[in-house]
Amino acid sequence: MEELSKIKGIGPKIVSNLNKLNIYNTYDLLTYYPYRYNMLNRTTLSNTIDNPGLITGVIESDVKVAYIRRNFNSLNFRIITENKIVKVVIFNRAFMKNNLIRGKEISLIGKYNNKTNSFVASDIKFEVIDKPTIESVYHLTSGITSKQLNKLINSVPSYNIDDYIPSIYSEKYNFIDKSSAISILHNPSDIKLLKQAKLRTIYEEFFTFMFKMNYLKYKRTINNIGLKREVDKSKVDEFINSLPFKLTEDQETSVNDIYRDLVSPQRMNRLLLGDVGSGKTIVATIGLYINYLGGYQGALMAPTEVLAVQHYETLTKLFKDLKIGLLVGSLKASEKKKVIEKLRLGEIDILIGTHAILSDNVEFNNLGLVITDEQHRFGVNQRNILQNKGTLTDVIYMSATPIPRTYALALYGDMDISLIKSKPANRKEIVTMVKKESEIKDVLENMWNELKSGHQIYVVAPLIEDEEDSDLNDIKKLKDNYVKAFGSKVNIDILHGKMSKIEKNRVMEEYKNGHIQILISTTVIEVGIDVKNATVMAIYNSERFGLATLHQLRGRVGRNDLTSYCYLICDKDIDRLKVLEESNDGFYISEKDFEMRGEGDLFGIRQSGDMAFKVGDIRRDYKILMQTKKDSEEYLKNGHVDNNYQNIMKNLDFNN
Repeated sequence: MEELSKIKGIGPKIVSNLNKLNIYNTYDLLTYYPYRYNMLNRTTLSNTIDNPGLITGVIESDVKVAYIRRNFNSLNFRIITENKIVKVVIFNRAFMKNNLIRGKEISLIGKYNNKTNSFVASDIKFEVIDKPTIESVYHLTSGITSKQLNKLINSVPSYNIDDYIPSIYSEKYNFIDKSSAISILHNPSDIKLLKQAKLRTIYEEFFTFMFKMNYLKYKRTINNIGLKREVDKSKVDEFINSLPFKLTEDQETSVNDIYRDLVSPQRMNRLLLGDVGSGKTIVATIGLYINYLGGYQGALMAPTEVLAVQHYETLTKLFKDLKIGLLVGSLKASEKKKVIEKLRLGEIDILIGTHAILSDNVEFNNLGLVITDEQHRFGVNQRNILQNKGTLTDVIYMSATPIPRTYALALYGDMDISLIKSKPANRKEIVTMVKKESEIKDVLENMWNELKSGHQIYVVAPLIEDEEDSDLNDIKKLKDNYVKAFGSKVNIDILHGKMSKIEKNRVMEEYKNGHIQILISTTVIEVGIDVKNATVMAIYNSERFGLATLHQLRGRVGRNDLTSYCYLICDKDIDRLKVLEESNDGFYISEKDFEMRGEGDLFGIRQSGDMAFKVGDIRRDYKILMQTKKDSEEYLKNGHVDNNYQNIMKNLDFNN
């Protein structure tokens, strides 16, 4: 597609602003769709008393700016509307002052208070809107407005964009053409047409995604030559029976799935999906052992060094006779070199590490199995790099983000799925309570009782340091408060993402050893941290987190047979958080989170690069998603891929 600078009216400054929105060419610009639409319809003052509405009026006074506090100001002026003078106030729009001049007719969106004769505006339009209008609203960055962005999009000369919907489905569903859909999405004049354009675009986004999923599965089916291992099942059973605990039914089923995959001549591509604390790690560990018995090296990649070290310690205790290696960023260069050399010579059976494993100089002797822990934390490309360090390598992806099964089957359609829902028998339900800030004394009293019993505590804050003038709790403020509450009797420390790896590792090691009794942290402790002595989790400003994230954080406690507690401390959004009081079932919670917040928080997709739906929402548009799954499977089955869809395939990026 054409460069932005070649479009009339786009100079270096605008290019820079567009780049901040990840717009780099005309295709990015044309497909940068509005995230919502305002239905603007002029009404009367009395109709805006209870519900926001749009009115017009003529500015009657000078405009005054009042600076209430840092980053908070108000504009105050008067307008004449419906033959009366009305006071107007709008917050944080000081930059509009010079455009609001006496005698100018404007439109205002907001609510009217007839008792004070004042109109509190949420937006100002510098033109008179006297007929029903649909306004496109875009996600923006400083230096560009929705109106400017829309004008730039409309200034793109005639264009020809690949249509990713095969003609048989365009005709079947009577879709409008792609160019018309793009134009309507940016400049809707009619609700009915807007719905048609959205439906067509959502279908295309989902069909493209589902086609890639199904095509990858189809390719594996026809070229699915894998590593066939000879593994004595009795040795696997012997290892399982030597464990100090009994596997749950779901764990046993998952182990059997993995065993069948590893001894078959087909290549494994499996997602091991389990709730927090359901015991995925031991299942993955047994998978690595089966792979070792088959004569191949294994690799386990974790998203953080703390988690990688934890896995390394677990495996070295379980496998006294196996050679386990660790490769993380904080190792000295000489130690890294030694591990890499041993790996190349086949002197390491299982390598545990972070993304350090992905380095070009890391070579395996005969890699047979790759396991990626918390798979959504790694982009597709990163996962592929590790997989490609071997030939015909089998792959297991692990995720502790419980996804409703129906969505998992659609979104991970190119993988086989093993679900672990049940938890080990000795685990107690975590007692979860929503508490207001005013009730913090009750929380502190229970904490003190747990500390006296020799147990440890996690405290989570939404910020490292509050740089704004807000009521949010941050790590430093909480540490001061907890030092005041418990004094020198308790050792308190902090952990956050901006600390150096060495410092983070020191804090976690001291916490694991019991030297630190209260750890105050950001969500860096969300994944995989396993300190069995921790029995209390307190999460401040809980309303700022999705239910799935809160469930992950809660899962840092209750990893033993002791009664554990999770306190959700907040004064807002309490009804939503009651879901966590009701249930410890991550799959139930994920369904609720999905209903309330959509897929973003659940899957981490904005970070992973696995999906980038601009218009579609897999929760809202689930029926369309499932129809595209069916259609893409049918399309592949009928062999269309080998003829008229070749051109489309060339343009699809199968790495994302």
